[in-house]
Amino acid sequence: MTHEHEHEITNANEKKTLVVIILTVITMFAEIIYGYITHSMALLADGYHMGTHALALGLTYAAYILIRAFKDSPSFPNGTTKIGTLAAYTSSLFLGITGVWIIYEAVQRVISPINIKFDEAILVAVIGLVVNVVCILVMNFDSKHDHDGEKDEDYNFMAAYYHIMADALTSILAIAALLIGKYFGVIYLDAFIGILGGFLILRWAVQLVKKTVIILIDMKK
Repeated sequence: MTHEHEHEITNANEKKTLVVIILTVITMFAEIIYGYITHSMALLADGYHMGTHALALGLTYAAYILIRAFKDSPSFPNGTTKIGTLAAYTSSLFLGITGVWIIYEAVQRVISPINIKFDEAILVAVIGLVVNVVCILVMNFDSKHDHDGEKDEDYNFMAAYYHIMADALTSILAIAALLIGKYFGVIYLDAFIGILGGFLILRWAVQLVKKTVIILIDMKK
């Protein structure tokens, strides 16, 4: 793999990440502002939750800036790939924390059920899902790129994609659970589906940690 090909991949993914960050931040501010205006705790909570994803995406974008800045630096004779890998590793830890937090919140709701404002919660989940679907289309994710018969993987971009997928998955599961809860009165389903989603997100995080650690410590596969 030549460094030129490596940076072509990086530059394309950098632009996609920036677009996704802009969409995420706009939605975050819109939800927070509208949440304050309407006194909607659901909108406020989702707005701040999107802020955590914006932070993780910002980490991904910062790594791309550093990769571009040092691409010709003699300090990195073997290329700057590991900058992105380190960012992906850090981002995967954030993803893992998100999964644990979702599981914790869901378990708390099983122990101490709360009244759910179904219409409000469904609206927030739909807004989140629409934004995430747009972001997924923008990213047009394919972590592997052919070059001279080899496969290059941009784990930095993969980490950003997993964050968006985690949010989309959470929205889909929430919509399904909330609709069932609203029309069939099965209120516990929301919490149990939250636990399921949390474990799936945690699994993605663990997989990405394993892949990035292998590269960071130069471990032979």
